Amino acid sequence: MAKKIGIEAQRLFRLNKHGVEIACLELLREIQQTIGSNEYFVFVKDDLDHCLESNSFCELKLLPARPFPIWEQFSLPAAAKKLDLDLVHCTGNTAPIRHKMPLMLTLHDIIFFEDKSFSGTAYQNWGNLYRRWVVPRVIPKCQSIVTVSNFERQRIIEFFKLPEDRVKVIYNGVSKEFKPFDEAASEAIRRKYELPEDFILFFGNTNPKKNTPGVLKAYHRYLEDQGENAIPIVITDCERPYVIRLLKEMKLKSVEGHIIMRNYIPYKEMPHIYNLASIFLYPSLREAFGLPILESMACGTPVITATNSSMPEIAGDAAILTDANDHLQTAHAIENLLNNGSLFQSLKLKGMARAAQFNWHSTAMEVIKEYERLS
Repeated sequence: MAKKIGIEAQRLFRLNKHGVEIACLELLREIQQTIGSNEYFVFVKDDLDHCLESNSFCELKLLPARPFPIWEQFSLPAAAKKLDLDLVHCTGNTAPIRHKMPLMLTLHDIIFFEDKSFSGTAYQNWGNLYRRWVVPRVIPKCQSIVTVSNFERQRIIEFFKLPEDRVKVIYNGVSKEFKPFDEAASEAIRRKYELPEDFILFFGNTNPKKNTPGVLKAYHRYLEDQGENAIPIVITDCERPYVIRLLKEMKLKSVEGHIIMRNYIPYKEMPHIYNLASIFLYPSLREAFGLPILESMACGTPVITATNSSMPEIAGDAAILTDANDHLQTAHAIENLLNNGSLFQSLKLKGMARAAQFNWHSTAMEVIKEYERLS
């Protein structure tokens, strides 16, 4: 019997997509290619990047742009009620508190409960407060709670004191677009962003967990050790004034001339960016999954990541793992990887094999199986 499934994808059409929106987009693309009896209705806030269209069994419902909490707490449940759905799947950590339909929640992480510093941007801080208020009220009403790693599952169970069977793990996947290219295929992207022949890639961010200060310290030490043989670091998705301020505070102004800053790079161009990079640096202080680890591996670019939270679970033995709080250890890992050809080649091959174990088709099949169980 056909089921009517609603999927919340509020920020799917935003221009600057990050992890949660990218995961939702890839899941929906895969669901749209899956032949079955269910009808799907995807609720999206109207925005600039119409990256997905309706098909015969998956209809996009554009709801007018309104502030996040109003859209989620009022517009979404009202639209879902009109369709008399069998299940609503909220994909981005929060959900309407008042609803009368079965609810499935993807709770990617509970980092917003752990970070009490409020040292992020005003937008990040406000989002954390909203999630802190909503999530404890929503969890008791969920028929299913899904998260993205065993590490995060255990954190959620312990934090909310839930029974073991209340939280299910469904891993994220890696898009087929992330793969090795020959150099010529990415040359246009190199020219567009004026990237050098060799560089270290790092996604900078004002979010404290991304560890931008630690990376700058590690890169400074790498420069000291390697001198003229050092290669530049490309930092994306981070405002230059923020990086300059950090360098000034840490008395590392000499590093500035070796840093290439680039703003947000669209998701569709990221496979080329990974391919162009010599290595990818991801020594985060806390992750629930760490999708860029696998994206870089899938492109054949070796990864340095961290020993904490979910990153060892996702990277396996296919990356160098360092203590994210020890910038000297990270600096040594950079030097070792760039100067040891056999290690570099070994991690390149291991990384591609590791990334191949995570795919969005398998993720979608697991999600659909959960829909069938609940509806």
